[in-house]
Amino acid sequence: MDGVIHPTAEWHHLPTAAPLPMPVQSLRQAPAPGPTARPSAPRWMALRRFLVLGGAVALTAFGAWEMAQVLDVSRPTAIQLVLLGLFVALFGWIALSFLSALAGFGSLLAGGGRRLGIDPAAPIPDLHDRTALLMPVYNEPPERVMAGLQAIHESLAATGRGANFDIFILSDTTDPDAWVAEEAAFLALRERTGDHAHIFYRRRPKNHERKAGNIAEWVQRFGGAYPQMLVLDADSVMEGDALVRLAAAMEAHPDVGLIQTLPVIVNGNSFFARMQQFAGRVYGPMIAAGIAWWHGAEGNYWGHNAIIRTRAFADHAGLPTLRGPKPFGGHILSHDFVEAALLRRAGWAVHMVPALRGSYEESPPSLTELAVRDRRWCQGNLQHAAVLGARGLHPISRLHLFTGIGSYITAPLWLLFLVVGVFGALEVRFIRPNYFPSGPSLFPEWPVVDPVRAMWLFIGTMALLLVPKLLAWFLLLLNPEERRGIGGTVRSFLSMLVETLVAGLLAPVTMLTQSVDVASIITGRDSGWQPQQRDDGTLGWQTVFRLYWRHTLFGLLFGAASWLVSPYLALWMLPVTLGLALAVPLAALTARRATWLRQIGLLAIPEESAPPAVLNRSNTIRRRLMEQARPMEAVQRLAADPALRDAHLAMLPPPRRPRLDPLDPALLLGCAKLEEAEDLDGALATLTRAEKAAVLGDSGGVARLLNLTSSPRPGEPAVPRSAAMAD
Repeated sequence: MDGVIHPTAEWHHLPTAAPLPMPVQSLRQAPAPGPTARPSAPRWMALRRFLVLGGAVALTAFGAWEMAQVLDVSRPTAIQLVLLGLFVALFGWIALSFLSALAGFGSLLAGGGRRLGIDPAAPIPDLHDRTALLMPVYNEPPERVMAGLQAIHESLAATGRGANFDIFILSDTTDPDAWVAEEAAFLALRERTGDHAHIFYRRRPKNHERKAGNIAEWVQRFGGAYPQMLVLDADSVMEGDALVRLAAAMEAHPDVGLIQTLPVIVNGNSFFARMQQFAGRVYGPMIAAGIAWWHGAEGNYWGHNAIIRTRAFADHAGLPTLRGPKPFGGHILSHDFVEAALLRRAGWAVHMVPALRGSYEESPPSLTELAVRDRRWCQGNLQHAAVLGARGLHPISRLHLFTGIGSYITAPLWLLFLVVGVFGALEVRFIRPNYFPSGPSLFPEWPVVDPVRAMWLFIGTMALLLVPKLLAWFLLLLNPEERRGIGGTVRSFLSMLVETLVAGLLAPVTMLTQSVDVASIITGRDSGWQPQQRDDGTLGWQTVFRLYWRHTLFGLLFGAASWLVSPYLALWMLPVTLGLALAVPLAALTARRATWLRQIGLLAIPEESAPPAVLNRSNTIRRRLMEQARPMEAVQRLAADPALRDAHLAMLPPPRRPRLDPLDPALLLGCAKLEEAEDLDGALATLTRAEKAAVLGDSGGVARLLNLTSSPRPGEPAVPRSAAMAD
């Protein structure tokens, strides 16, 4: 271990480079037309969009008229006008979702949902091109990642088309211990599969532009060798059959730039996660079918479990840096919506194929973890305001961007609507009306509020929210296999009631959290990039109280204010105030494991009662890997495993070129600290995480660290290290 350590054997952790330029796109100038300005799409698309969008407008106009009659706005006050405006915006959002879901119900009832000739019942097609499976990771447990990839690899091999796919683990991990653990897991994955020719690993020393930059760097280095790439997430698992059919569809349709699957949420253990996966499995297919029915070739991209034409992506999806400071400026966080819009702008079709099964993902295990993810998504979606006006975007693509913004803006709008509603009630009760506003008159102008009409308007609004759930549930009942998978008719109906009730109580908590997020983003707070907790969401009561006591206090104050105005108003607001007042126990209890739900058959999904082979295999491998896992500090792990040490050194990027490459302050400071360290414990105590990662990314730094593993303790005879410290 004296001097700089060099690998002793040739090591192929990456294939031969195949560079592909990926120019940054302009938002102010439309690109040259792509393969066709009007890619292939289902027939009568204009009529479909008229029915959905036009129907939403008509339904909103009717709702606005009814609300105007409830408020009696013939001589409106300022509060009434604000209340009416908020109602129209929020009701329009609900109406569009309802009409889209209704379209999905009709489509599935008629046997629709298939696209691009993808028929799950047809024989597995042959492939001619190579497809890269990209797995971006960021400080993730390697057991989860490698288990999923091994299951995918085996599933592909079973189709006989495995040679057409290469797997790339694209690490942006910043934790040095997790980085070395990833490398060890990568080597073990190759050994378990016996495949050294189709599984690769690369870590970026600097994770510029986050996930979007991670994918873009791969495209620029290796994209030229792969006509298409399929992007996974750290919790993604996909069946080989689905992957082959997606690749064949890309080969058969040269005008298609992206195909998005519908991932099914699985592996939920907490009450919250099981609610999420039940809702996604029961309501999701109908919602996705509706979106696909009227979006056509102007679909959207959700960032993972989707196949992309590599050259189209390279030519037209290079993301610009938005002007201005964070949080609105800088690199685009929610990159997927923008990349889909840029692909369609260039003439490439973007499709969703909800009928294709075999695509899986996981959900956050708790309301708290959902809030962490939502905070990042909220900032990214609000950034889309700077992209909305980009030249050449298709109107449906602009609608996607607007929908992304609206998914978070609606939270403060709902909060404002509730608060303004209380002030409106105060106005009616405490401000003396002017019965003769134009002077003396034979007949006074009595203020009229129609409580019966208000009740029916409320019932109608609730129907728009709840009827799609009933329709989606009814569709699953028509399929005997899926009906059994969700627990049968009675249990599935009870599950739907439980999900609706608990989700209704959690909705105002999420509303307040997202409202605070929007306010903090507008005032300039950046969300950062935190790794996602995917397994256990359990938190102590003290932690939950610290996170949600403000929600409880707001709910109690809001309920008291409503009661002071009118007991009837307090009763009307009870679903909101009750959810907020119970925020702490709701957040704590729904985060806990709920195996009892599985035992009694509630919140069940078909993929749980009869797990698909690839999902069952992934879970089995993961459990075994977790049982074998032994957490270990990175340097100690390298010192104990010479093969891992050699592989680690071989996978390091080229050394810095003097006077050409910039200096790395973390590396310089880390090496300086190592010079003064007496032993490894002392060195690790002084190094920051960034400094340790930088030193582990330098062959000389690795030599210094490994030499310290055999350094004497204080009081023991010193061993000269001058040769070992030489570069």
